[in-house]
Amino acid sequence: MKTLGLVTGLGMGAGIFYYRQLVSAYRVLGVHPQIVMVHADVQKVMDLALRREVSELATYLRGLLEQLKRGGADLGCIPAFSPQVCDAELKAITPLPLLSPLDAIVQKAQESNHRRFVVLGAQVTMETQLFGRLKEFEIVGLPESDTDTVASIYKLIAEREHATTEQFNTVSAIAQKAVTVSGADAVILAGTDFSFVFNETNTNFPCIDGARAHISALIEAMQ
Repeated sequence: MKTLGLVTGLGMGAGIFYYRQLVSAYRVLGVHPQIVMVHADVQKVMDLALRREVSELATYLRGLLEQLKRGGADLGCIPAFSPQVCDAELKAITPLPLLSPLDAIVQKAQESNHRRFVVLGAQVTMETQLFGRLKEFEIVGLPESDTDTVASIYKLIAEREHATTEQFNTVSAIAQKAVTVSGADAVILAGTDFSFVFNETNTNFPCIDGARAHISALIEAMQ
């Protein structure tokens, strides 16, 4: 089994969610997962991502991946979406093979019968339409007010590691409207912190859960 190198600290709730999901999945398989971790400076990463300083961000993340490689990691993982703004730059210099959430989402979208998507997540993720990785699909844009609302709520969820009922209902209503009014086939939940808010039992709109898709891909790649 391969050893996974996990870059944590980019939203504590999301990092814990990934760790729990990975360990739970392997417990079902009767296997003990091999995972090493390194903690990132979340403020530095988010500031660089928002300013689109992709070269500097990629260089910083490469340093973290180098630490993971020295710790025995065979595969690298950054369980956050905003840092994916430097996906191409990082893949060119990474010391470890990487499996990004973008790769997992594109694969899920290709496997689906859907062609029109709306992206929900952090501001940079929505503004770049999943960092330009969905060019083969049609992206349904949100009204600016809805984009700002989702971005604000997502930031609060990431900071507080939970969502209020009002926040959950607001994001759900925006997602439903994108499908029923704007004509999206499905919603892409492109934010790791959305994954401990939305699940199969409480989501009443068609969606691709980016974090869960990523975790499934990681489990397969680690075997």
